[in-house]
Amino acid sequence: MKALHFTLPTAALALLPLPAVWAQDAGQTQAISIVPRVSVTETLTDNVNLSGTAARSELTTEISPGIRLDIQGARLKTYLDYSLTHVNYARGSSGSRLQNALNTFGTFEAVDNWAFVDFSGNISQQTISAFGTQSTSNTAINANQTEVANYRVSPYIKGQLGNIANYEARISQAVTSADNAAAFDTTNTNSSVRVTNASTFRRLGWSADVGRQQSSFDAGRTTESDTYSLGLTYELTPQVRLSANAGQEANNFTSLDKQTYSTHSVGLTWQPSQRTTVSALTGKRSFGNTHNVSFEHRSARTVWRFTDSKDVSTPGEQNGFGTVGNVYDLFYNQLEGSGLTPAQRALRVNQLLQQYGINPNIPVVSSFLTSAASVQRSQNLSFALLGVRDTITFLLTRTESYRLDTLVSAIDNLSDANTVTQNGFSINYSHRLTPDYSLGVVLSRQATAGSTAAQDTTLKSLNVSLSGQVGKNTAASLGLRHVVSDNGANPYTENAVTGNLNVQF
Repeated sequence: MKALHFTLPTAALALLPLPAVWAQDAGQTQAISIVPRVSVTETLTDNVNLSGTAARSELTTEISPGIRLDIQGARLKTYLDYSLTHVNYARGSSGSRLQNALNTFGTFEAVDNWAFVDFSGNISQQTISAFGTQSTSNTAINANQTEVANYRVSPYIKGQLGNIANYEARISQAVTSADNAAAFDTTNTNSSVRVTNASTFRRLGWSADVGRQQSSFDAGRTTESDTYSLGLTYELTPQVRLSANAGQEANNFTSLDKQTYSTHSVGLTWQPSQRTTVSALTGKRSFGNTHNVSFEHRSARTVWRFTDSKDVSTPGEQNGFGTVGNVYDLFYNQLEGSGLTPAQRALRVNQLLQQYGINPNIPVVSSFLTSAASVQRSQNLSFALLGVRDTITFLLTRTESYRLDTLVSAIDNLSDANTVTQNGFSINYSHRLTPDYSLGVVLSRQATAGSTAAQDTTLKSLNVSLSGQVGKNTAASLGLRHVVSDNGANPYTENAVTGNLNVQF
């Protein structure tokens, strides 16, 4: 229960005092929504232990009290969704256990238009090893799955230096804690100062950045990176903007002491309309070339998005916020750039998922835990079609990771110069049978490859569900699941029937 011990005090200290301070502002608009709930899920599976040779059937019961909090105030804007699930195994395949699920983020304006605090937190079940047994269920008996908590707090100030420049100074600390896998615990501390030209200069802009990143790994060592850079931007037309950046970076990613390297980048952003944006950035850092390419197009009922990036990744960033881990994350990421605040996006996603009867916790792409700085290239193509009665989401993804810090002795999937490549896709279709009932189908496949053929793993799953409102504040669902895992060490198949009842108060 390490994650729970850390979660509740943190959430209470971070969130509970803030509404009290915010509420003291006389005359300010207050918008608070608190929705408590209780969910009960029954799952009958023919392979609870995910075994290819000694499968065991089991009936599991999940009782999940939870709460959703949404605050849209003058000073505090935040969203929190938390649940605590008690899992019980009727045939005693495993002892009962508790699982936490948290998704929260927000901004508190401490001093009017000058001092702010951003905060976020996430708790979910994640895969430890990319080459171990993979699962689509949080109740399966799987030693390769653990509860991972990520927390981030970031105070900052921003303002203007007369009519000459704008400034922002920020400190950010992120903590990653893995229950029953302490070797992957990490603390990341970032500090940065950024100064940019005021809007007076119109088409020509400049920027100056100074930053430091420190990553402390419980199983490894502490790595640091200091960066200094100057940048120029030029608005070629109202739709096209060019950028260039040059500077220095001093880090100890590949050495005991810091080494200094030159850095540079050039970029282009094209926005032919408010609904379409194309951007491309390419540069060079100490470890080699980097890039970040993105394309996004929106229409009344569709969202297209493509990203391709390569840069340094630390565990806190890799397993933190913005990763595509389940259907909720997919919908949330697709609303990026929509003009909604993070809290408004979260509320909109929950409304859509509830309206179309889509389970927000269905996995899309699993990641894995690392214990040192690495280089990761990530490519994602997603599409969403929101119709009157039909919703289709599609995700195609590919990641390639290798360890950057070769001096650390910590053991993980990237040890011994290993490169891990993951490819996957997910198709989610939902059809509204009636105003209250929906039919959903989810098909997904994920393949993981290492340096040897023995490490290759493929996980395929099919989920079919019927869900709907059975009362004013009560929803129910019935689902079928079929999973096939192709793994050299432990191939297995699983079939399951699930039933869920969710009551909001």
